[in-house]
Amino acid sequence: MADESNATNDNIMKFQDLLRELFQFDCADLDFGIYRIMNHKRDAIERFITEQLPASVAAELDSGPLAQQAQAATKLAEAAQSIRSVAPNAIGDDGVLAEQFHDSDAGQQYLQAQARVAGSSRSRGAAETAIYNHLYTFFSRYYDEGDFISKRRYSRNQRYAIPYNGEEVYLHWANSDQYYVKTEEHFRNYDWTAPNGVSIRFRLQIVDVEQNNVKGDKRFFLPLVDEAEWDAEVAILTVPFEYRPLSSFEKTRYGSQAQDRIIANAVETLPSLLGHAPNALAALISEHRRGANGESVSNLQHHLVRYTRRNNSDFFIHKDLAGFLNRELDFYLKNEVLSLDEVANAGENMADGWFQQLRLIKAVGGKVIDFLAQIEDFQKMLWEKRKFVTETQYCITLGNIDAAFYPEVLTNDMQWEEWQELFSIDGNDRSVAFLQTNPTLVLDTKHYSADFAERLLASFAYLDGMTDGVLIHSENWQALGLTAEKYANSVQCVYLDPPYNSKTSEILYKNDYRHSSWLSLIDNRITISSHYTTATGSHIVAIDENEQIFLGQLLAYRFPGNNNVCVSIIHNKKGIQGDHLSYNHDFAYFSIPKALKSTHGRPIMEDDWEYIQLRKWGRESERFTAKNCFFPIFVQDGELVGFGDVC
Repeated sequence: MADESNATNDNIMKFQDLLRELFQFDCADLDFGIYRIMNHKRDAIERFITEQLPASVAAELDSGPLAQQAQAATKLAEAAQSIRSVAPNAIGDDGVLAEQFHDSDAGQQYLQAQARVAGSSRSRGAAETAIYNHLYTFFSRYYDEGDFISKRRYSRNQRYAIPYNGEEVYLHWANSDQYYVKTEEHFRNYDWTAPNGVSIRFRLQIVDVEQNNVKGDKRFFLPLVDEAEWDAEVAILTVPFEYRPLSSFEKTRYGSQAQDRIIANAVETLPSLLGHAPNALAALISEHRRGANGESVSNLQHHLVRYTRRNNSDFFIHKDLAGFLNRELDFYLKNEVLSLDEVANAGENMADGWFQQLRLIKAVGGKVIDFLAQIEDFQKMLWEKRKFVTETQYCITLGNIDAAFYPEVLTNDMQWEEWQELFSIDGNDRSVAFLQTNPTLVLDTKHYSADFAERLLASFAYLDGMTDGVLIHSENWQALGLTAEKYANSVQCVYLDPPYNSKTSEILYKNDYRHSSWLSLIDNRITISSHYTTATGSHIVAIDENEQIFLGQLLAYRFPGNNNVCVSIIHNKKGIQGDHLSYNHDFAYFSIPKALKSTHGRPIMEDDWEYIQLRKWGRESERFTAKNCFFPIFVQDGELVGFGDVC
């Protein structure tokens, strides 16, 4: 019985540790965003894990059919002990009582208890262990490094199943029911406190980020351990950081997986510099947790990893976590807890106990799901909430501006400096005549006072009608959501140039679902952008070979009424894969409503398409266009009116 009790306690603790991971208890030191909300609920969650959960399971096991079956198992064990005390060999290893003992009082008690047990009952401890094991198995199966991924098992012996509802064709990917949230560089300072009271502060000194979507070398967080400062009076250790590309020497030194190696170097070096500060040293090297392989993870290593990943790992938000987990829990209970073979072998007397166990697992699992869903729904609310417009500026050509504003334009140095930089104008000729003879010069209101901008905008009778272009600097999903109502059903063409997910432009997926993460990223944005297009509006998406097949499947799935055509775009350039065999082409998918007429491969005449000009683009283009192998798109009066077939 002692071994059984120890096994039960081990399984309870294992499940409780999993719950603390699910609720991100190791983030208790963080005080921003969702972690701040978590901290408010942490006490309630801890009470549920340590007090309410074990109490509710124990109360259920002490009542109903499970209690009766456990009591029957206890009585069977007592009867067996009574018989063996008189005749040690009266009961075989298979539990069968020798026939000569059947008529004795002890034998009758044993046989009656054996009939009630029906050969399959478990003790209370075994039943409790089974319940915690099932709860642990279920939640650990679906949880994957901060996200919940669909991993529905079809049966114990077969692979995963997908939530298929009888469609003729159904496209599914692991993250299809989640928002893919791209991280931007937050660069918040990061503070944490060690158990001995020492505070550690990570502070960024240099931040070198990509500008204007111009991609350059990958950036890394580099702790400047030699410049760490220890203030013994207030027990604060400050570690400065840089965020920048690596130098040539650093690239050679750290090689592949550079960020992990940078962290490993800091974990080794920083403590060696703090021999004069024993409290700070203890704070860094104390064990924070055990890794997956049982290795010790220090406080310093844990927080360095968390800090760097927080700024550089994309994540998911489930669109309906409660519905998803409740459906999956029902499926799990029916397929893996309720074993028809075991129920049949146990007999009818055991059925009530099985169903009580099902209800108990569902009740406990439901409470955990409720807690998780509250947190996830809050994140979803923040993500879907329309964001504030922090700044609005207008670019207006001088030909549309009343001459009454010219004197203020003439004296604005920042505007003239911008014109000189962008258009190479003569900055010495600051005259009204110059402004009048250059009506296409663009005035940018960011260079002027709020009063000037308000007066200028008020001078237009119909500002929206005159505005013929909108440029939004934002996370793209948020920008689409903000403007969806205003531009609904009014856009003729949506062009997307997503990350290709190649080695040089790989998205920052945080689990092993590289293609699934990419599909969620694109699907989230295609779905919302589809509300912008008119009945004849089209989507054009650029892509390369890494995701070309999956993109085609997604477009066919989301736009089943369209002609979804993939066009190969040939480049006369050296491929990124090397000097020899390499890709030298990209693709463009055209998702075009069938209302637009196809030319069905009719000959392309020079009057319709100046294909001779295409030959000037490069030798590959010349070779293919000479054979008429290109995809003509016909535009009339600024609108797409037809397309051709590949010849």
